[in-house]
Formats: sequence, C-alpha cells, structure tokens
Amino acid sequence: MTTSRFSSDVYAQRLAAAARATAEAGLAGLVITPGYDLRYLVGSRAQTFERLTALVVPAAGDPTMIVPRLELAAMKESAVGELGIALRDWVDGDDPYALVAAALGENTLAGESAPLAVAVTDSMPALHLLPMADTLGVVPVLATDVLRTLRMIKDAAEVEALRKAGEAIDRVHARLPQFLVPGRTEADVAADIAEAIVAEGHSEVAFIIVGSGPHGADPHHECSERELRSGDIVVVDIGGPYEPGYNSDSTRTYSIGEPDPDIARRYAVLQRAQRAAVEAVRPGVTAEQIDAAARDVLAAEGLADAFVHRTGHGIGLSVHEEPYIVAGNRLELQEGMAFSVEPGIYFPGEWGARIEDIVIVTADGAESVNNRPHDLVVVPAS
Repeated sequence: MTTSRFSSDVYAQRLAAAARATAEAGLAGLVITPGYDLRYLVGSRAQTFERLTALVVPAAGDPTMIVPRLELAAMKESAVGELGIALRDWVDGDDPYALVAAALGENTLAGESAPLAVAVTDSMPALHLLPMADTLGVVPVLATDVLRTLRMIKDAAEVEALRKAGEAIDRVHARLPQFLVPGRTEADVAADIAEAIVAEGHSEVAFIIVGSGPHGADPHHECSERELRSGDIVVVDIGGPYEPGYNSDSTRTYSIGEPDPDIARRYAVLQRAQRAAVEAVRPGVTAEQIDAAARDVLAAEGLADAFVHRTGHGIGLSVHEEPYIVAGNRLELQEGMAFSVEPGIYFPGEWGARIEDIVIVTADGAESVNNRPHDLVVVPAS
C-alpha cells in the first residue's frame, strides 16, 4: 500500500502550535529526530541511523531540517519539501550538531553564561544526544511535556483517520467466526487474522492476540500451537496502522459452542463494566474516574481481583500513548482525546475475557470508532 499523509496545512498548524508551546515552556527550541513525534509534526517517515537527521523547531524563528546529503532527495519529496522548511544538509566529516545549534540560535551555544534548555524527543538515540549536549553546553530535557497535549488532542484529520482504522478492524472481527474452528491452532487463526488485517486496508499488522481457554487469562498472550476446543472462551485483540499511520485496536471475546452459565454471567458483568466506563466519558471527567467506573461495576459483583490492568491507553500514531486511563491519573479529559476502554476479567488456568473499543471524547460524551456487538460471540463447536 502506498503511504499517505495529511495536507501541508495540517502540518503547518502543528509546527506553529509546537513553537508556541516551546516558547511558553521557556525553552530555546525542540530537536526532533525520527519517530512518532517527527511524523506527527511534518509527516516524515525518515529512520534513525548513525548520521543525524533532526527537525529543529526554535521558540522564535523558522524551523530547519538537518539531514545527511545521502537522504536529501527523499526529504525534499516528503511533506518537509511541501512546507518549505529550510533544509541544511551535511556530509561525512561535517559537524551536524553545530548545525543544530545554529538553527536554535546562539543563546544555546556552549560558553554562554546561561544557555536556554533545549527539548528533545524521547526516542533520540544516545549516540546523537550526548554529542549534541556537548555542543550546546546544556543537558536537554524531554519534549514530552511540550508535545503531549498537542498529540493527545486529536485534530479533525486525526479523528477521521481513527474512524477509518476502527471501521477496518471491525471488518476483521466480523470475519473471526469463520476462523475459530475446533482443531485449528491459535497460530493458524492468527495467520488468517494477519491476512485479513491487511486485506481490510491496514498497511501492516501491529499485534495479534489469540488467547484460547487458559491462555485467555494472560492479557498479553500472543498465540501458540494450542488447538481450539469446544467450550473454549477465546480472547482476540488485534490492530495495526491504517494510512496515514493511525492505529486500530479492538478486542472481542468468542465462545466456541454455548458457554457455561457461570461464564456467561460473569461476562455479562464485564459488558456492564465496559459500558459504564464508556458512558462516563465526557470533558472534565478525569482519567481515573473512567477507570473507576469500570472497576466499581466489577467490584460490586466480586470480580475486582480478576481485573488486573488499567482500563485504557491513548492511541494515535502509536498504539500506546497518553492519556492513560488508570487509577491515580487526575488528568481531565478534553474534547478530541482518543483512548481505549478495555476492562477485562482473568481467571488463571481457566479462561479470560476482554472488551475493547477506541473512543474519542466529544463535546458532551464519547464517540466509539468500533461498533461490533459487545456480546460474547458464540461460534459453532463443530
């Protein structure tokens, strides 16, 4: 599949917002090496090598892209070229870190009495971080605090990308019953799912969990050679990037044959817990209150100890990013935040279940991008 990106206007708005946030934080600027932050700001999918590639965003002034001459042609063809960002190329033997300092401004150079701090993306390799810090004369701070709010609040283009990703993974879950045949292994099913994920429009597979029977009690089980059996409860958690790179992530739980009545009863409680958490989502509510909404329903039915992880995580260019829906996180939700709501119950050695939707905070509630039924899906046992 050909990679795509947003319009140059979208990236121009993000760069301007990043520069404002940098100035408000009292920083000299940002230095962003390849990774999710770079893709967010300018749509570049450049990779990190031993030669420095970095976007420099000063608090005042225009951004500059530092790039090895070997990569210059490819960079010109990216959104960086469309945005008209100044390109400063270098060859082996040059000092690229001096180019970074020049792009930031002289108040960051070593020798100044009080150089301003510079923020760097948290994925910057040490092989670039250390020599850059030596050149600048200041130990950089992480750009996470500067960029976190920008990346947490999805713009209209990002929301639409998440909707398309959600619709695509829903189509994969719709095909699951035909894959869950007794006698087939979890690995067999995972292979079918991988093919379906790409066939339904994703650029690649990010993860596949097929947890049957006792394996369903391990939230991060992947897949194995265990054969599916009549009576199994099967947890299927799947997702991947959908162009321009925004991820899907959805979990549904299946029963091969009619479930045991006690399993059905406990699963119904999980359904209520997941629904309660989604219904609690709205601006001004804290992340920990969403977690509590799910956890309280389970606790009231004696299932508190069966829920062993947080209720959700943010999603976007990365499968897991802020905000995290977990006890202790007092962050107030804002319109445009996107995250999973995925309570689960797990009984080691027996079975497990999880229900997961990606939701986007709206002006007065939540929009789910996943719309497959939440019921325990019963598939034929033979």
